[in-house]
Amino acid sequence: MSKKRILIVDDEASITRLLRLNLEQTGRYEVREENLGAKVHDAAAEFRPDLILLDVMMPDMDGGDVAASLKEDPALRKIPVVFLTAAVKKEELGAPDGKIGGRTYIAKPLNVQGVISVIERTIGK
Repeated sequence: MSKKRILIVDDEASITRLLRLNLEQTGRYEVREENLGAKVHDAAAEFRPDLILLDVMMPDMDGGDVAASLKEDPALRKIPVVFLTAAVKKEELGAPDGKIGGRTYIAKPLNVQGVISVIERTIGK
């Protein structure tokens, strides 16, 4: 069974590192981290992830703008993007995930099992 490739994008390196370590520990994922929104397009083109976990609010580039630029590239447009956001809290949702602009999002603080559940619902096991 081949590992699913996940690109995690968040301006907080501690978040991407911890999430990468937890996902890799399952043995089911190959994970790459990126901490600058401006570098996501190149990282996605090189790594060819099965899914991108993308922070909505980053200092250098808005996650929505990053997702839109990926959608414009024919080679990358089919990669599912799941937003990560602290703007909506799990307590406000009543569930660990929801939709922003038609895209799935996961509320911070992140729960690894919740993230894995969203990954599996989005791209399978």
